[in-house]
Amino acid sequence: MSFMFCECSKLCYLNISNFITDKVTTMSYSFRDCSCLDDLNVSNFNTNNVTDMSYMFYGCGNLKKLNVSNFNTNKVTNMSFMFYGCSSLKELNVFNFNTNNVTEMQGMFYRCSNLSELDLSNFNTNKVTNMSKMFKECSLLNQLNISNFNTNKVTDVAFMFYQCFSLKGLNISRFNLDNVTEAKDMLAGCPLNDSDSLNLKKNLESLRSKYDVDNERLKQFYNKPKDNFCVCF
Repeated sequence: MSFMFCECSKLCYLNISNFITDKVTTMSYSFRDCSCLDDLNVSNFNTNNVTDMSYMFYGCGNLKKLNVSNFNTNKVTNMSFMFYGCSSLKELNVFNFNTNNVTEMQGMFYRCSNLSELDLSNFNTNKVTNMSKMFKECSLLNQLNISNFNTNKVTDVAFMFYQCFSLKGLNISRFNLDNVTEAKDMLAGCPLNDSDSLNLKKNLESLRSKYDVDNERLKQFYNKPKDNFCVCF
């Protein structure tokens, strides 16, 4: 199903409720840039054999309803940019997603600018290596539960929470950044409280000590804020 309806930007109605998807292995780019659709019923999709959901709903900026709560994601390894630009969605239930085999979450919720809360407390991120831009520009997001995230294998967190202006009480106490090599503007625009900042600073100090102090990628953490929203350590 890769690219099946990709860039069907004038398609405003689509009935796929009777699709038989039992043997489908990839759904990447399936509905990319279907920018006219405001409703899409994928609740009956059988995703038991799907391994790739990257860019699946990318650019579906007019979608107001999307029910993916029944998706079986046991075999999925790639969820990068899955919901990128779904800027009209006010709610998104991914609580039941099984992410045990996922390695890529880059840009997964990037520009979901109307979401106010996301519960990812059940996400298993043990195998994830890329979380860059994951929540970038989720400007209305005020509740984000990522308290159980395992970041031991993550190498890229650049722009992860960039311009998440509304976040409150973000719990990043378990973040391990030992393997991170790219983290530019990870927290720019994110109003963390003092305890969160202190905890992350300790992780970053440990990280920085492993590299040359002049390494520009790591110095980004310590740059003075360019505006009132940036977080400085």
